[in-house]
Amino acid sequence: MTKFIVRAIYLPLFLIGGNGLAIMLIEAGHSKLWLMVLALAFICLAFLLEQAAPYDKAFNKSHGDRTRDFYHAIVNESANVIGVASVPIVVGLVALPSVWPASLPLWQQLLIAILVADVGITLAHYASHKFNFLWRLHAVHHSIKRMYGFNGLMKHPLHQFIETLAGVIPLVLLGIPQDVMALLVVAVVLQLLLQHSNVAYYLLAINVVHRFHHLKTAKEGDVNFGLFTNLTDRLLGTAYYDKDRIIGSDDMGIGNAPDYPIEYLQQLIEPFRHP
Repeated sequence: MTKFIVRAIYLPLFLIGGNGLAIMLIEAGHSKLWLMVLALAFICLAFLLEQAAPYDKAFNKSHGDRTRDFYHAIVNESANVIGVASVPIVVGLVALPSVWPASLPLWQQLLIAILVADVGITLAHYASHKFNFLWRLHAVHHSIKRMYGFNGLMKHPLHQFIETLAGVIPLVLLGIPQDVMALLVVAVVLQLLLQHSNVAYYLLAINVVHRFHHLKTAKEGDVNFGLFTNLTDRLLGTAYYDKDRIIGSDDMGIGNAPDYPIEYLQQLIEPFRHP
């Protein structure tokens, strides 16, 4: 019964509940620091619910990666906070009239930001599988041997910066307000938790589809690049799903680099070690 309830509420709780609470906090005029607290609370909740209704119990066991993933999350999310704080400065430096639809309800502005950012992020992600230098940075994320929500935040900081620029530059040119950008950061965190979750939840198959992207060969894994939607994937011809395929730890990682470094500092250096 517990597993059924968790699987039924997981996606609406994160997708609708998490973003809804974030919007309410901003509309009520609370400090954006509360958004950080909210994101942290949902990360902790993801850990608990993955224990209650796992897709694969083996994914809940450490592969010597918990401390490393913690470092990745701290560094990358700190960078996001700095990025949000700098939005007014950057928008001010861009000497273009704002065309952002600020009169719309906040939830509609967030939806627009998600759809615009998703295209840029997806294309940057796609390019990261096609160009060697970008792949070496992105390989840090693909070195994972299990999927649980927290490793959605596990990326080389330089690669996160590149993906963020691809998604954010169009929004800055449109004149996105700081509040909406802060909500977008929360939405990305929640989506990454959903996308990499070890909960076998019902409704949208966000994590089920994304597991195919983490298959260890390019032939199988160069699919499903989208963060929020698969619209760009459909245009690229890279959308894929096989309902009968079961994916485990042996199917994941980097096929031609089975001994990819596990430690945090080694992962920061690895992209620059090989031409």
